[in-house]
Amino acid sequence: MKTFGLIGYPLDHSFSRGHFSEKFKNENIDAQYLNFSIPTIEECVNIWNTNDSIAGLNVTIPYKETIIPFLDELSEEAAEIGAVNVIKIIKKGDKKVLRGYNSDVIGFRESLAPLLKSFHTNALVLGSGGASKAVTYALRKLNISYKIVSRTPKGDNQISYDDITSEMFASHKVIINTSPLGMFPNIDKAPALPYSEVTSNHLFYDLVYNPEETLFLKKGKEKGATIKNGIDMLHLQAKGAWEIWNK
Repeated sequence: MKTFGLIGYPLDHSFSRGHFSEKFKNENIDAQYLNFSIPTIEECVNIWNTNDSIAGLNVTIPYKETIIPFLDELSEEAAEIGAVNVIKIIKKGDKKVLRGYNSDVIGFRESLAPLLKSFHTNALVLGSGGASKAVTYALRKLNISYKIVSRTPKGDNQISYDDITSEMFASHKVIINTSPLGMFPNIDKAPALPYSEVTSNHLFYDLVYNPEETLFLKKGKEKGATIKNGIDMLHLQAKGAWEIWNK
């Protein structure tokens, strides 16, 4: 039996184990999917060193960037993005070769594209972690300009929440939350934005999918914005991961 799993910390919020376990059952696939909740990234080596049947892993918050030094190879896309959410483990004799990929970019791009209108030319990306890197990579491919909003901005294209002006909010009509803010169990939290200035032309996208409608999305919805949570992205990136593991 092959073993697949998820690396992250904590993992109480994740639906991945249920998603793949159901897939394996429904499709009579001889495999299991386990959660590997590790408090430090250094513990990741124990996962593949002590599980001989391990064939693939997903990676989630907060390790999408810090996992990279532990891998042997990166796909061209993962290297350019600078973040990994899928690991394929290839056995070569007694050695395991770990190759990193990024299917987040597939899931995000394919779930966002149908919602875009002609005036959705600029985006604010909330958060600067590994998920943000996949999102900004996809935005570049979609020819959407963006600014990254961070509590600790670094670099020319990053700003703080205090830097968001009325003019900027009006011109950047796509607002994407890539941070875990508002994720279960902290469902009463939302990014500090000028929600009173939201219009029906705004598009609010939250990578969080638990709860189904975060406070961020609720605040956008109240003002008539189009809203989208991360569940379709989850399914699309999971489909991408399965294809990677089996190619």
